[in-house]
Amino acid sequence: MKQALVKLHISVFLAGFTGVLGILITLNEALLVWYRIGITVISLFFLLLWNKQLEQVPFKKAVQLFFIGSLIAIHWVCFYGSIKYANVSIGLVCFASTGLFTAIIEPLLTTKKFSIAEFGLGALSLLGIYLIFHFDARYRLGISIGIASAIFAALFSVLNKKNVATVTPKTMMLYELTGGFLLLSLIMPFYLNKFYTNHLFPNWRELGWLLMLSWFCTVWAMDLMLQALKKVSAFTQNLSLNLEPVYGILLAFILFQEQKDLQVSFYWGFALIASSVVLQMFRVLRLKHQ
Repeated sequence: MKQALVKLHISVFLAGFTGVLGILITLNEALLVWYRIGITVISLFFLLLWNKQLEQVPFKKAVQLFFIGSLIAIHWVCFYGSIKYANVSIGLVCFASTGLFTAIIEPLLTTKKFSIAEFGLGALSLLGIYLIFHFDARYRLGISIGIASAIFAALFSVLNKKNVATVTPKTMMLYELTGGFLLLSLIMPFYLNKFYTNHLFPNWRELGWLLMLSWFCTVWAMDLMLQALKKVSAFTQNLSLNLEPVYGILLAFILFQEQKDLQVSFYWGFALIASSVVLQMFRVLRLKHQ
């Protein structure tokens, strides 16, 4: 369990950079995710081929993984949309509500029993987001998109938990992200028609950020996360991911001075979210030693 938690928190640390990279890469949210997934799929395919780890998956399982990958693609589009319509700090804090939605969805889709404690801790995170939403009207659109992002992230994690024991992490990642790439490729013409942009191709600097986003914050982070998911629950994973705002917000404060644009309600809300993470970590460790 300890090794799984270490892997989980390394992946969370890497994920903390994704919000900052979403600002540094000025492509719109759908194009950013399309490039991110495309680079990841190509890199992962050749990595598995080189290491002779490329595995075939039965057609039915492949379809399931493609569907799950479409959820992560939509989650990422909403996540970066939240950042671009609000800011890094708001987008990352909204992601913390994933714990609440997981506590609701996981018992419905798996054999796991509904936990009042998990629901309560997730609700604490949502209360923190509500404080920000209610008292700072500037970011309401970004917050709404961020909540949608959290719902898709919860669905993704719960469904991943059901499949992680049957497919190796890197193979699962390859099939899922291929599904996400195919979905985005299909809807991209309609998306760009609705949300027009003349910035279709990354410049050299943005290409460097995309490579970092794909190789370190996607391939490595997701591999560690899927390994950890074999030992921990989807709820623990998602609540641990609430630490992602800690790293991302600190980086946003340092690089973009976002603290100048945030009201006191943000800090009260963030305190509630951080409390839910700490309480869940104590709860997991206590249950483990019983």
